[in-house]
Amino acid sequence: MNMPETGWRGSPDVWIDIAYDTLITRGVEAVRIQPLAKQLNLSRTSFYWFFKDREALLEALIQRWRDKNTGNLIQQTQAYAENITEAVLNLFDCWLDEALFDDGFEFAMRNWALQSDDVRDEIEQADHRRLQAIGEMFERFDFPQQEADIRARTIYLTQIGYVSMRTHETLAVRMARINDYVRVFTGMNASESQLKRFYHRHGFTG
Repeated sequence: MNMPETGWRGSPDVWIDIAYDTLITRGVEAVRIQPLAKQLNLSRTSFYWFFKDREALLEALIQRWRDKNTGNLIQQTQAYAENITEAVLNLFDCWLDEALFDDGFEFAMRNWALQSDDVRDEIEQADHRRLQAIGEMFERFDFPQQEADIRARTIYLTQIGYVSMRTHETLAVRMARINDYVRVFTGMNASESQLKRFYHRHGFTG
């Protein structure tokens, strides 16, 4: 992790960043104040300038996950689209842009939920909010509520399967499947212009 010049105590973001890195690579049990301080070359007492205790740091991690993965996903479902295929491609941006949706963070959180009832509740709430947002996206394009819900579940649970199974595909393989996924999830093909715009914003030239 590149450490910014933030003064001898660090900063809240510096502590959250190192906690995030540790959660992703080693799990929540490794997110401990003293080892984090050692990695940062900061004193343990400097931690308490920014956080009451370890639980406060863990809550900050959860909030970062809420804001990034759930917040961005919902935002993508609400982005401008002329039709449902364009709307679904907007959502697919999450699966290809880690700045919008962090698969490693999602996997780590779901592992953490196996050890914590509180985090399990957070995951359940996030799943509900995300599914609701995707369903509402379909409803905006005149899909009946029941069908919208089923299509939302099909999209979302497929992607969570990718996350949970740690599935890795090359960009070329993923892009070759995009329009087939769009057709399966919506019953329609994306237009050539929609696909070209999607490929372009993810740096794929074919």
